[in-house]
Amino acid sequence: MNAHWTLVIPVKTLVAAKTRLAAATGPHRTRLAVAIACDTVSAALACRPVARVVVVTSDPAAAGPLGALGADVVHDPDRGLNTALRTGAAHAARLAPGDAVGALQADLPALRPAELALALAAAAEFEQSFVPDAPDVGTTFYGVGPGVPFTPRFGGESRAKHLAGGAKELCVPGIDSVRRDVDTPDDLRAAMALGLGPHTAAVVADLWPGS
Repeated sequence: MNAHWTLVIPVKTLVAAKTRLAAATGPHRTRLAVAIACDTVSAALACRPVARVVVVTSDPAAAGPLGALGADVVHDPDRGLNTALRTGAAHAARLAPGDAVGALQADLPALRPAELALALAAAAEFEQSFVPDAPDVGTTFYGVGPGVPFTPRFGGESRAKHLAGGAKELCVPGIDSVRRDVDTPDDLRAAMALGLGPHTAAVVADLWPGS
């Protein structure tokens, strides 16, 4: 399969982002959400098999910083996560019809380019595949080969949904940072243990000095 990937990363409107972190982050919640997305996009762009990153968002406060990093930003039609992903994938197909297309969650603040490359190398062996999140309930990555229908099933217990849809579950060792998405304070602490990207680390330093 083609080793070049376009990754689609959906970014919520910031007023709705990371609400489960509100109590722990207070007025820094939206700043933290932007920082986490920036670290996710930066790591994806630094990953060798990734040719481009398409960010889908309707929030200019996110679009500006993510576009400045080098992402191709397209407007989110605001009809749910999977519709946003399909919108980004359609744009990706117009840009590079011969590339594999992957959906990557925007909340991976510890993401390592080398670990993402391991996941993408495994994904390249299958028509459609996914990486489960750390609790083995959700999904952090879903990908398809060139020309394969892009049918993401994110939301809720998406691991089971992707399995039911025929996607291959990628059980790859050494990709902890790809699996560690952040929705709660405990998730954030687990990501801190892996090592945060610089944007998120700067916000956490303001939130919890000395952490």
